[in-house]
Amino acid sequence: MKFSCEKALLQSAIGTAARAVSPKSSIPALEGILLEAGNDLRLTGYNLETGIRTTVPAQIEQGGSLVLSARLFGEIIRKLPDDVVVFSADGYMVHISCGMSHFNILATDPEDFPELPSVEDKNGFTIKQSALGSMIRQTLFAVSDNESRPIHTGSLFEVDSTGVTVVSVDGYRLALRHESIEESGGLPSYSFVVPGAALNEVEKICSDVDDPATVTQGERHVLFRIGDTMLVSRRLEGEFLAYRNAIPRNNTIQVVGETRKLLASIDRVSLIISDKLKSPLRCIFGDNVLSITTKTGIGDAADQCPIEGDGGGLEIGFNNRYLMDALKAAPAEKVRLELISGVAPCVILPAEGEENFLYMVLPVRLKASE
Repeated sequence: MKFSCEKALLQSAIGTAARAVSPKSSIPALEGILLEAGNDLRLTGYNLETGIRTTVPAQIEQGGSLVLSARLFGEIIRKLPDDVVVFSADGYMVHISCGMSHFNILATDPEDFPELPSVEDKNGFTIKQSALGSMIRQTLFAVSDNESRPIHTGSLFEVDSTGVTVVSVDGYRLALRHESIEESGGLPSYSFVVPGAALNEVEKICSDVDDPATVTQGERHVLFRIGDTMLVSRRLEGEFLAYRNAIPRNNTIQVVGETRKLLASIDRVSLIISDKLKSPLRCIFGDNVLSITTKTGIGDAADQCPIEGDGGGLEIGFNNRYLMDALKAAPAEKVRLELISGVAPCVILPAEGEENFLYMVLPVRLKASE
């Protein structure tokens, strides 16, 4: 096995594949990256849950495959000078040279590296990379970390003739994003749930470009193809929340606010809230003004934010972080807040244009003394 490759390209490819490498595993090969030199150079990382394979342009003189420690290989390439890296292997002894630097390190047998699951082309769709990345980024925060309901530790992808909808829930809030898709194959409508950990990696691989990304649903896995990289993940099985029934839509109170101003007000009042000093935000929706107050062991804080509309003096409590997460994710300058009572959820929607996002935050019970 012998090839040469630009240091920056190789470093980037190692960084991508290493995201799916197990830091500690009972199978030593899983702590490594599988290198395969054929028509091109492929690097693969796999932790039995998520696998990432990326292709990098290289001058290949002799084909072959072997496994190298992801940590050591990554560190060596990262610290080499910016030049062409020459890589050659004699059996399992690997020689890496670049500029005046030379390394000889031991590789392991590629036969010990488990094969990535193959994903049969059952259903699939194509979407812009930028759209896929933003959809994941703007819903991932609401994925549950409670393992007692494993299905909610991932996001639901629903595909139909209108496009793709991504939904995350954790029992306290819900995040939903919708985008049109460029093309779809397979059934007219289908759905699957992808683990949050895998989506976190997909989001990092997506660039802010209009190049296409394809998503393929298999029997037990789902495959994302983004540029020169593919990521395969197991699907989560189970009954996902029937979210449409959970969202109240005939809300009597509707007010509009500027996302940045709402965030700034909540952020200021939240300064006296910490992990040790927890307290809900008391929100009073008045006539063209939202009053936000809170009280903890170190003092109290109050702020007002201008809004359009009359909330009728509705008083409702919220977890400050949940409300901020939703507003930070909302891809709009103005949002519409819909409410019905102090014990019903708050629904956050775009103030104008199509409803391409929806966030729902459940209220927190307020104590009379607060």
